[in-house]
Amino acid sequence: MATGKTTTLTFRIEPGLKEALREAANREHRSIANMVEVLIRDYCGRNGIEIEEIDAASSSRPGGKTK
Repeated sequence: MATGKTTTLTFRIEPGLKEALREAANREHRSIANMVEVLIRDYCGRNGIEIEEIDAASSSRPGGKTK
């Protein structure tokens, strides 16, 4: 899972879907944000969509270089 910088995602959703998401997150002992991430990763994995992972060590230094 991502351990580097994060970005904000804001969207509108029907109240029933939000409540279902809240219930799913509660059942898995996750935050709503983490549950959304898990669902996206699952969908992408099942549909062959690659998720670009940013290396936290290289992204923290100017130019992306490490010692």
